[in-house]
Amino acid sequence: MRKGKCTLTRKDVQEHAAGLLQKHLKLRDHSRKCTVSVLLHVVFAAAARLTSVCAACQRLAGAPTLQTILKALCSTLPDYVELQRCVNCALAGDLPKALRRRAQRLAIDLTLIPYHGEPFVDPKEIYRSQSKCGTSHFHAYASACVVYRGQRFTVALTPVEKGESMAEVVKRLVRQAAKSGVRTQLLLLDRGFYSVEVVRYLQQARVPFLMPAIARGRKPSKGQPASGIRVFQVWKKGGWSKHTLTAANKQRATVSIAVYCGNYKGQWKRHGRYAWIYAFWGIKPRSLRWVADTYRTRFSIETTYRQMHQARIRTCTRNPHLRFFFVAIAIILRNVWVWFHWEVLSSPRRGRRLLRLDRLTLKAMLLWLLHAAEDALKIFDEITTDRQLNQQVA
Repeated sequence: MRKGKCTLTRKDVQEHAAGLLQKHLKLRDHSRKCTVSVLLHVVFAAAARLTSVCAACQRLAGAPTLQTILKALCSTLPDYVELQRCVNCALAGDLPKALRRRAQRLAIDLTLIPYHGEPFVDPKEIYRSQSKCGTSHFHAYASACVVYRGQRFTVALTPVEKGESMAEVVKRLVRQAAKSGVRTQLLLLDRGFYSVEVVRYLQQARVPFLMPAIARGRKPSKGQPASGIRVFQVWKKGGWSKHTLTAANKQRATVSIAVYCGNYKGQWKRHGRYAWIYAFWGIKPRSLRWVADTYRTRFSIETTYRQMHQARIRTCTRNPHLRFFFVAIAIILRNVWVWFHWEVLSSPRRGRRLLRLDRLTLKAMLLWLLHAAEDALKIFDEITTDRQLNQQVA
């Protein structure tokens, strides 16, 4: 017998998101006025409006002061290490069971949030990288994302400190994904992870990987041939090869190379020939085209970061504890949105579920959370002034 249609409301979305956070973070009431429910309403309102917690408190009439909210967050949130564990448990809380039945492709990448200030306690809190948005200082976070039948679930999140090796970051993410029940079939990495230490760790851990190779070596010139990865850039036709990386400490690692050649033909306003060079290990590619198409699926994690910034609370605090919590809130809310589309809003049919993303966009879901907070705490819709409004009669 076919079930009748149901209605999804903003109250359902708010209760599910708040219940997921409360289940794994174990938040406590700070005071009679600043309860867990009020605290989450303020946090969700700030995330929905892309503003700060201070602006959300000023907008909501029933919200406590900013100082009370910050004291509540600092007192009820677990310590930094425990918070990272709880956040990853919350990310795994809504994963479909099908993700745990078989190994999945994981995409790993780094996102940098510009920072214009001094470290809170330890200089390692500030990550250094190429200049962006007028600064070379950032708070860095790495995440692992799995693409399952068109839906992108973030399964692991970790902060990255200054000077930390990328091999340790990859190790943490792979282990956190395994704790959530997601086994790695193939790891898709950004070119920033192309190094001897990362390759050696993945080979020792028996984790297959695919990543673009960085063009290093001597460029071809008169009388001198190219060397290193630049040898493959001059190929006129795609093919397969081997390459050995050498680190500054003389450690070496050997990877397989796939060179995919083609012509831009006006794409991206470019003309001429290109050679895409990929390094891989632990897989048997079907073809060069399969390698290029498989790696293209990694770019879905870039969309995940773009959507994360649509729900990231703005802040000027130096506390990395709170900064990580605000980033985690955005990632968790996005996972909640993906879960609703997979479990509630999709249409069942033979073969694969029909996803209808037009039913509820991420921005619309965030607006629902904002309206739920306004219904619960009310908003300031009047201002006391010293002058009277002179209404002109037409």
